[in-house]
Amino acid sequence: MSMKQTLTPTAQRMKAIRDKRAAMTPDRRKKKAENQRKRRANPKAAQGKDYDHKTSSFRSVKANRGNDGKGTKLESGKKYKVN
Repeated sequence: MSMKQTLTPTAQRMKAIRDKRAAMTPDRRKKKAENQRKRRANPKAAQGKDYDHKTSSFRSVKANRGNDGKGTKLESGKKYKVN
């Protein structure tokens, strides 16, 4: 279970701006569109899971976001390739 960040109102606004800007990059938009296509094509396999762009399959949220226990630094930014 994750805990919500405790931020000041100013920090919350700034974080929302940063998060929105990151979500609207061409790379993130491509990943989001791919995720939506796959999820709509196979809703039963997608239930309760995240789409892993690296392995091209649906995986548990824990395994996908944690990079199988290796953390996320190895595949961040330009090092992360979408098929």
